[in-house]
Amino acid sequence: MFGSVLGAFKPSPTSFVGHAWRIPWRLSKTRKANVRKRLRDVDNVIDVLSASGVECKQLTLAQALPKEHEMSTRDKYTTFSRTAKNHRKGVHKVPHFTKRPIPRTTPAGF
Repeated sequence: MFGSVLGAFKPSPTSFVGHAWRIPWRLSKTRKANVRKRLRDVDNVIDVLSASGVECKQLTLAQALPKEHEMSTRDKYTTFSRTAKNHRKGVHKVPHFTKRPIPRTTPAGF
């Protein structure tokens, strides 16, 4: 009875299953390479700005952060999460992780 009444809003098998897409369990080689490339690009921007003579508080804080080649793999590919086990989760599990800055350090006390 409901199928004829609801018409186009009839539930499909996909709606009963859950997500149609999945987040991969681990980062692939190409995704890791892209993360490293994004970190290097940010390092280059910080270097160019500091060489140009611009001074501001955020630039000073950014210069204090470790560069991509100085970071451990743990810091490159995982990010801090209060709810995750061991307080770390893969950077690819963060929504829109390619558009957000990757935190380069863990908060103090963790």
